[in-house]
Amino acid sequence: MTMASEDFAGPLTADEERSRGARLAHIRQELLAPVGAIIGYQEILGEEARRLGLEALIPDLERVREAGRRLYALVDRLLETGPARPALDADLPELEAKLRHDLRTPLNIIMGYSELMLEELKAPDADPLRPDLERLLDEARRLLAVVDRIVDLSREGAASGHDHAAASMAEELIRSIRPVAEPSGRALEPGRILVVDDNASNRELLCRRLSRDGHAAVAVGSGREALALLEAEGFDLILLDLMMPELNGYQVLAHLKGDRRWREIPVVMISGLRETDSVVRCIEAGADDYLPKPFDPVLLRARISACLERKRWRDRERRYLAELAAEKARADALLHNILPREIVSRLNNGEVLIADRVEDATILFCDLVGFTELAAALPPARLLERLNGVFSEFDRLAGELGIEKIKTIGDAYMAAAGLPLPRRDHATAMAELALGMLDALERQNATARRPFRARIGMHTGPVVAGIIGRHKFIYDVWGDTVNLASRLEAQGMPGWIQVSAATRDALAHRYAFEPRGLVEIRGKGQVPAYLLLGRHSEAV
Repeated sequence: MTMASEDFAGPLTADEERSRGARLAHIRQELLAPVGAIIGYQEILGEEARRLGLEALIPDLERVREAGRRLYALVDRLLETGPARPALDADLPELEAKLRHDLRTPLNIIMGYSELMLEELKAPDADPLRPDLERLLDEARRLLAVVDRIVDLSREGAASGHDHAAASMAEELIRSIRPVAEPSGRALEPGRILVVDDNASNRELLCRRLSRDGHAAVAVGSGREALALLEAEGFDLILLDLMMPELNGYQVLAHLKGDRRWREIPVVMISGLRETDSVVRCIEAGADDYLPKPFDPVLLRARISACLERKRWRDRERRYLAELAAEKARADALLHNILPREIVSRLNNGEVLIADRVEDATILFCDLVGFTELAAALPPARLLERLNGVFSEFDRLAGELGIEKIKTIGDAYMAAAGLPLPRRDHATAMAELALGMLDALERQNATARRPFRARIGMHTGPVVAGIIGRHKFIYDVWGDTVNLASRLEAQGMPGWIQVSAATRDALAHRYAFEPRGLVEIRGKGQVPAYLLLGRHSEAV
């Protein structure tokens, strides 16, 4: 993985500097990958050795771990790719010597003690340790090969095919990721940002930077002030200092994420505390990001932009979901106006064919007498207004009594009681509906120039109920009970409720009837019929 000395000689352009940094970063990564694996396998081996009671191996494993950590620190220092880059300022032969000597010393310790432990693992109890110990040795040998390859940094023409591939990869990366442009002084999508920091200088600096980027920044000096301000105002993002007196940033974060009003506001923690536990706990508690002080302004701008964009996406998603929920509610309301609630629930649960046999139900038909003549005499709008007024009142009565309106056919109204859920008082409920219909017509006729009169027929018995249609659903009922109720209505008298013997028998204990005698029913011949007069106490 050769890097020619010219790369380090003389002033470099910005792209050359980035290219050199990328290539060094790749070298660093090549070294740190096996170092990290060595440390990881050592930790696993230590845990297993203690679990198996092989305490004699612990000292050697500790020496391997210490050497691994020393290796990691050396690579981190010698091939630093950050702004300081001490390695880039060093003399190249000196850097080669340091890599060759400083890395080999702990590496030899790791390999020596690992080989020694493999030789000492005689007992069968130690068999579980062998695979990981062999993997650790493999990683050490891999690291040694990498060290041998990269110590030729300043030799011209010494690059291998692998080195050329790495250099090409670095160049491709530089071409793909262009340098961060100078800030334009204004963010493309500004937001309203709350800055929470007990240090006045930090607050002033942050607000200054945010304002230059086009954001509306509001600053407070404590967590309690922040929570009080959030009660009154809305924000798109919160920059929250971690170390504050009285109520620290972690506690403020817990308040924010525990309150449904504020939990969706993105929070970026900013702190001089760099220890990993603080970062992990803040992210676990719901922070969207964590920036150490002193912060890089370019990185801060990028993090703020990313958080605001994510919030805007979440806001758009919530709006879309709310719109979908509203549309679904409207569709459900419409569906419930057409179908019984229980049938809608069954359709939503995936039932395709809904057909039920109901052993005991009461069916009602109501027909407005003289509607055809009235339709010819009234303007269409007035006719529909009158009809809508009558049927709306019928719907209200049916709803109050828990009766299912099945459908209207022209000027006829059909209802069923005892389905889709069975009920013992279906005949009683239907009798109350029929009497209520006649009362409603009387009230409306009192103010109408052309009164409506109605014939009503009722019969009680078994029916089949279900859904028909694919695009336009209808819940309907079929059977002999339906046919007889319809014909009792057709053979009835205006202003009266004509019922079958089965319905009279179901209601005789509470309602008064007048026998009408035998009526001719098509398909049935002569059947006994009765006129429902009202409740026993109200019958004349």
